[in-house]
Amino acid sequence: MPSAGKTGRAAAARARPPELLRKLIDVAMELERRTMHLYCTYESLFQKPDEVRAFWFDMAEHESRHYGALAMVAGLLESTPERTLPAAPKLTRAHVMHMRALLTSGEAEAIPGLSLTRAFETALDIECSEIEDLVLDLLSALKGERERERATQLLIHDLGDLSYMVEKYGSSRALLARVDRVIEQQVSRLRGPAAQTRRRALRSTR
Repeated sequence: MPSAGKTGRAAAARARPPELLRKLIDVAMELERRTMHLYCTYESLFQKPDEVRAFWFDMAEHESRHYGALAMVAGLLESTPERTLPAAPKLTRAHVMHMRALLTSGEAEAIPGLSLTRAFETALDIECSEIEDLVLDLLSALKGERERERATQLLIHDLGDLSYMVEKYGSSRALLARVDRVIEQQVSRLRGPAAQTRRRALRSTR
């Protein structure tokens, strides 16, 4: 029997009206655009070594894909105004304000002289944000849980690259440990009971 908490979250997800979804998507698109621009700035600031420059380029490119996915969802809602989608039921105004403050701080610091370790730290804070959950929710609602799993795998890949960069070029063992903890959390999430059930069901149909 589902718990009251799970039932409440499911109801909250079902209850999101189209107008609220559009507002959420507009907010998420703004934040993804700013994140992409911040990573582009990092790419310009950290041109050497080439491996670091390529890392920031890839991070910016991935954010551009998120932005494009959200634009597609916005187009679907515009063409079908009555459409409803479950989306990040735990996403609150406080989460959005926190992300905006994080980006504003990161943008202000993104000037010559910024340490690479500080840039890595900001990137980790961004990649751990609840805005990423909103993107994952919308993609899974449109394309199924396989898409969520794929997006989560890409996030784990990005975090793995970040861990490598921090270990090789950063100057904080504490930050490296934090990145690795986040990776472990995402891997556990990907391998959760629901995902295991889906994989068993897929195997049984082959």
